[in-house]
Amino acid sequence: MIFRLCSKFKPAGDQPEAIEKLTAGTKKGYPFQTLLGVTGSGKTFTMAEIIEKTQRPTLVISHNKTLTAQLASEFAQFFPQNAVHYFVSYYDYYQPEAYIPQTDTYIAKDAKINDEIDRLRHAATSSLLSRRDVIICASVSCIYNLGSPLDYQKVRIILKKGERRERDFVLKQLVAIKYTRNDVDFHRGTFRARGDVLEIFPVYAISEIIRVEFFDGQIEKITKLNYLTGEKIKTLSEIEIYPATHYVAPDEKMKMALLQIKEDLNLQVKELIRQRKNLEAKRLRQRTNYDLEMMKEISFCHGIENYSRYFDGRAPGQPPFTLLDYFPKDFLLFIDESHQTVPQLGGMYEGDKSRKDILVDFGFRLPSCRDNRPLKFLEFEKKIGQCIFVSATPREYERKKSKQIIEQLIRPTGLLDPKVEIKPTSGQIDDLILKIKARVVKKQRVLVTTLTKRLAEELTDYLLKQDVKCHYLHSEIKTFERLEILRDLRQGIYDVIVGINLLREGLDLPEVSLVAILDADKESYLRDSISLIQTIGRAARHTDGHIVMYADKISKSMKYAIAETQRRRKIQEKYNKKHNIIPRSIKKEIYETRLAGIKEKEILPKIDFEKLLKNKKSVKEYLHDLQNQMELFAQNLEFEKAARVRDEIKTIKMWLNKKNLTSK
Repeated sequence: MIFRLCSKFKPAGDQPEAIEKLTAGTKKGYPFQTLLGVTGSGKTFTMAEIIEKTQRPTLVISHNKTLTAQLASEFAQFFPQNAVHYFVSYYDYYQPEAYIPQTDTYIAKDAKINDEIDRLRHAATSSLLSRRDVIICASVSCIYNLGSPLDYQKVRIILKKGERRERDFVLKQLVAIKYTRNDVDFHRGTFRARGDVLEIFPVYAISEIIRVEFFDGQIEKITKLNYLTGEKIKTLSEIEIYPATHYVAPDEKMKMALLQIKEDLNLQVKELIRQRKNLEAKRLRQRTNYDLEMMKEISFCHGIENYSRYFDGRAPGQPPFTLLDYFPKDFLLFIDESHQTVPQLGGMYEGDKSRKDILVDFGFRLPSCRDNRPLKFLEFEKKIGQCIFVSATPREYERKKSKQIIEQLIRPTGLLDPKVEIKPTSGQIDDLILKIKARVVKKQRVLVTTLTKRLAEELTDYLLKQDVKCHYLHSEIKTFERLEILRDLRQGIYDVIVGINLLREGLDLPEVSLVAILDADKESYLRDSISLIQTIGRAARHTDGHIVMYADKISKSMKYAIAETQRRRKIQEKYNKKHNIIPRSIKKEIYETRLAGIKEKEILPKIDFEKLLKNKKSVKEYLHDLQNQMELFAQNLEFEKAARVRDEIKTIKMWLNKKNLTSK
């Protein structure tokens, strides 16, 4: 199993030099390096080349789910023969357990798990433990507690053709690793048994199931089948079945854990009574004893992650097991958009700790709940081997840590960094409208950045009154809706998008030729040098790329951002002149983003139920086609499409039930 890069592209510009130097640095054992790559220079392709040349399992961390999905999609295209996985938080909605002393308000944990993302997480960990040609694209959630990889691997079931194994014993093993028996609703994480035939739906599978046939106390045959059609995929000589949950422990560990929890409960109750917190002591005793009874009877309780330290065998304060522990020691780490991702990684621990401290002080949880946490940043640094930071604007941390900083400033298309113009704030809106209309005539798009949500909305309303097709974009708009708005911008439904800090890292909008920055001289998080350089990069995919900064003075950040942009532009012009390159705009097909919200009409036509009912076979075939379509969308990480098809299936079945009909 080796990495094989499949791409029609060849390294161009200064990509070959960046690839060579970073690969050499990795082989020499440099702990930290930085790839300083401008927008549109092909940083992802450079990362892919390094992976192929080093042949090491790779983790790519990004600071949000959307960019992570984009990276996973790109790497899957570069490495179609290898295992590329997507690992992010599996919560569609998450309200952590909390207590507010000021109002005596207890908030119970409430969460909604995305089943498909849960499957993808299991697919990632099972691949890591069974092969080396693995690339995991993960969000910062990868530094949260995940459960021991040693236990996860220890309790897996290995079935071999020809070995002596009783069917009933295998059923007990499956139950022990949290698989459930279901002969009617067969789905991932379940199994069914009929006579000497056992069928298992692995928790990480999409539509492939495992059929195990027994005869006279021996495994006679192991087959991989398509769940929907029953079609045989291939015959296996051996199969590994990994647990249905990452939080699993062998029986001996469970017994020891329960005893330790009881001991710690008694100690904490005594401590609370000593502090004259009798109510808190009573509350803790009742809640913990209830959890103990649940774990004793069914090996599970609500909030079992708060007891993870006992099951993992960790000492108080010891770092939790995370996705990093599932990787072999020689894995390679890329931190994408490191100027944003590194601060996120460093700030996750303290917020979690302050919430847990209150729960412990008021008797809602044992002190051990503090050990169900993300890694501290120093712990994170100790768990990683070699790391390459990737950013157009690395911060001081990356610069100090890196053994070498390799610049990738030349774009394969020959595009230059955009020119920057500074205009006074007096009359800025009228000037902006003139510039917008000039771009609209050329069928080009415009981005406008503001400092507040209110200004973004008010400016949008004003532009609409001036017959400008525009929309605003800020944090109150859901992620999937944001992606849909950006897609509509590319398609020309909108000519202008007005936003705040959502128009920076990772946005690939080749049609945008003008970016206007309002209040550019207001020194702040949104107008520091890094933010300005990132915003300038949004216009770097078009030959007419241009930046307008509306300001009454030149701030320190503006001065640095403009100087850095001019420096890069000179290098790019010199390279183009030397190699007779004529800059050309990036041409990119507009396709449905894998995690974008999809309009209903773009997925399914309106259904004529009465026409379908004239032929029951048509209804059955139509539902079967929808089921296959849903599976395909899920396999391609197009979760929103899959969810809408699923809802359409439910709608049809509900309509049939009302008519006292059946699709079968």
